[in-house]
Amino acid sequence: MAKTARKKAAPKQLTTAQRLDSIIKSARKIMRKDKGLNGDLDRLPMLTWIMFLKFLDDMERIEEGRADLAGKDYRSIIEAPYRWRDWAADADGITGPDLLSFLVADEAERPDGSRGPGLFAYLRALRGDNGRRERRDVIATVFQGFANRMESGYLLRDVVNLIDGIHFDSSEEVHTLGRLYETLLREMRDAAGDSGEFYTPRPVVRFMVEVTDPKLGETILDPACGTGGFLTDSYLHLERQADTVEKHRILQEDSFFGGEAKSLPFLLSQLNLLLHGLHAPRIDPGNTLRFRLAEIGEDQRVNVILTNPPFGGEEEAGILNNFPEDRRTAETALLFLQLIMRRLKRAGRGRAAVVVPHGTLFGDGISARIKADLLERFNLHTVVRLRDGVFAPYTDIPANLIFFDTSGPTKDIWYYELPLPEGRKKYSKTAPMAYEEFGGCLEWWNNREENERAWKVSAADLIQRDDQDRVMSCNLDIKNPHSGEVADHRAPAEIVDAIIDQEKRILGIMDEIKSALAERS
Repeated sequence: MAKTARKKAAPKQLTTAQRLDSIIKSARKIMRKDKGLNGDLDRLPMLTWIMFLKFLDDMERIEEGRADLAGKDYRSIIEAPYRWRDWAADADGITGPDLLSFLVADEAERPDGSRGPGLFAYLRALRGDNGRRERRDVIATVFQGFANRMESGYLLRDVVNLIDGIHFDSSEEVHTLGRLYETLLREMRDAAGDSGEFYTPRPVVRFMVEVTDPKLGETILDPACGTGGFLTDSYLHLERQADTVEKHRILQEDSFFGGEAKSLPFLLSQLNLLLHGLHAPRIDPGNTLRFRLAEIGEDQRVNVILTNPPFGGEEEAGILNNFPEDRRTAETALLFLQLIMRRLKRAGRGRAAVVVPHGTLFGDGISARIKADLLERFNLHTVVRLRDGVFAPYTDIPANLIFFDTSGPTKDIWYYELPLPEGRKKYSKTAPMAYEEFGGCLEWWNNREENERAWKVSAADLIQRDDQDRVMSCNLDIKNPHSGEVADHRAPAEIVDAIIDQEKRILGIMDEIKSALAERS
């Protein structure tokens, strides 16, 4: 009997997600071979700026096509021979030492054979027209604090060739890459360790945006935006409302503002926002605290602030001088809290959602004065208490979410304590928080009643003053009365003294045991 020839199976067609994931993994594998890159904190920024430039060129092609159809002239944001298509798109193009020189030299031979500024020097010199901030300024700012770390121009050419296979003019690819990029940002957080304050867990961000509910036409600010998580989620939240050309213009041009002083998260945030659809992110690359608090006027106020300011950092004396003398503190989170209060629109037109470290709730001294300002001038309506480990692995500091608006002063504060999932003691890197765990709080948010997780406190007695009407304490660390735990109302010094006394008693007992053992031997 004759054997029937077996047909060769057709190669399996990769999905968009699989193809893009393969490109990113292959690029990272190549970068591991380069001696100039020591880890993901070096590799991922390199990958980001390469994708950033490919993204810009694909967007340029779309704009050029639209202008051509409309019979209009189009001026490129990046001009020849600095466009991606001029130096990167040819797989056999400029490579090795010539490629490195073209990127980083102040003056270099360019791909067209002429001499002129290197690519980075050219990009840093870009400026918008007529003083208006536009995408040219964004590009210039991104590359101000950036340096190439790859030592091999040949390996760099291999990475560039891979990234050229990503099509940013395809909405499906951009959407998919946006999700992949969020995974890269999580890896950045894990690689960053103690310096990973620029990442806030996505479930926390999503919950804060959901309950704050920004509306199209409102202005939204994150003064410490890190990799852009709050602004990205807010953009996706508002995008559904932009159903006309004018609404889309408002969404793109008048809605989002941020600040990020560190060059690495600034770069990461730019691509994050671009990938999610915001064409020209308006992120201030300077320290948001550099302006005098008293000089911030109505034109700098916004409707919504969503942020996770840095915990525990210290600011230089020049920054502290921007704050009232009796409100100056080394705790960066408290400086940002004052800034947030100052930048909200008045008369009920402003609201904020802020991540604060647990110590902010019970801190005395300057912390108490700032919290008293918050209660007396604003409506602190909700405190959501998070469980330990939400920000693992780079900090175990417990955190809370506070929500306030400018309809104040505060009358009552609602507290909601999130439960841990069944059988868990804390969150960790391998077992992080999930958005679904906010489900009970979301159901409760608009129909508030006391239960085993929620309780209400009158603000009237929370501020304690001395005989001269100076604020002495303002404790917002109110325990859950339904948890069965007994609240300890002693002063911190009393608690410390009690612990010392207890330790002395234990040492005394141990000495007695030691003496008894010595007598027996």
